[in-house]
Amino acid sequence: MSFPQLGLIPALVHAAGEVGYFSPTPIQQAAIPAILHGQDVLGLAQTGSGKTAAFSLPLLQRWAQAQRHRSRRTVHTLVLVPTRELAAQVGETLRLLALRLPERPKIAVLFGGVSINPQMMALRGGADVVVATPGRLLDLLDNNALRLDHARALVLDEADRLLDLGFAQEMQRVLAAMPSGRQNLFFSATFEPAVEALAAQLLRDPLRVEVEAAPETTPDIAQRAIEVDPGRRTQLLSHLLHQEKWPRVLVFVATKHAAEVVAHKLRKTGIAAEPFHGMLGQGKRSQVVADFKARRLQVVVATDLAARGIDIAQLPVVVNYDLPRSAGDYVHRIGRTGRAGESGLALSFIPADGEAHFRLIEKRQGLRVPRERIPGFEPTVPAATAAVQVPSGGGVKGRRPSKKDRLRAALSVAAASADTP
Repeated sequence: MSFPQLGLIPALVHAAGEVGYFSPTPIQQAAIPAILHGQDVLGLAQTGSGKTAAFSLPLLQRWAQAQRHRSRRTVHTLVLVPTRELAAQVGETLRLLALRLPERPKIAVLFGGVSINPQMMALRGGADVVVATPGRLLDLLDNNALRLDHARALVLDEADRLLDLGFAQEMQRVLAAMPSGRQNLFFSATFEPAVEALAAQLLRDPLRVEVEAAPETTPDIAQRAIEVDPGRRTQLLSHLLHQEKWPRVLVFVATKHAAEVVAHKLRKTGIAAEPFHGMLGQGKRSQVVADFKARRLQVVVATDLAARGIDIAQLPVVVNYDLPRSAGDYVHRIGRTGRAGESGLALSFIPADGEAHFRLIEKRQGLRVPRERIPGFEPTVPAATAAVQVPSGGGVKGRRPSKKDRLRAALSVAAASADTP
């Protein structure tokens, strides 16, 4: 099937080819016709499957068609994302895909960590498409810098994160600012069952698009699990970096403090390493990403902030220094490698008290990763006698239903309020 057969206009077909999409991916084949017809969509597909273009192409076409009937510039499409880096990437994709349109939309990319004043100035005269993180969007709404009451489409990119606990209050306020008759498009690589239930409450008769990875499109990611005592993980990581001579490695840790500490210790062993977390200023975050892409850094030690939105071409290795909170987070983390047809390695450190948690991740993913031991770093505490690890940052997802219930109730109220004339 080709893009013209999906209903896209020639200008967008041309633009898609210029950014590397010569034929539609499975998620694009399923989602584009439905979006062009105004249907709500819940899209679930692996990282790197073309989800951004799957919603960007048809929404740009719908914007172009709506231009004929609009007398003034108002926000047509709102794309919400959880991180600044993802906002920048989605905004750039939209701009590239819009280049061949006879009239180009004004695209505003809004995120925190930088001064709000230039963004307010950029919104003078309105915007057609807004890509934003929830916090900065609400700041701009509070300052009357933009309005969403005429928006025709809402996209949640990495929807599972946006509908989870961290963004509950922000999502309520955003929904209240938008019209009830909008088109809703929720995309992610993973959906925890409780979060998917929340999404279902906000969608109207949606098309569910779940693209299973075909053998030829499944990322070529080798997975390894190394048993090690918690106190020896940094030494083991340094040992592997020096021994394997990996050119670039993305290391995931549970907390901002751990990111700083591990990066500092790696630098002391002669490894070019920097932390990456939400407390860094936007300038520093952008510099770390640029240095990593340019291979000036060998290692970036990051919180889960980097699991969504950082696209590093030819990243060979991801290391789970701390185990992720859920199987979904595991998918997003290891999905940073093995992209665009490249092969990759995902390595997890398994302390004795994390064995049960990693078995749960394996069960949810339907896989089994053989355990390894590195000579000189063998664990001293048997897994059978250790307590179950509760990862930093709130515990294993699914074990605190009371918060999920409160969030479900809150979003239900918000959805009901939005539908009330």
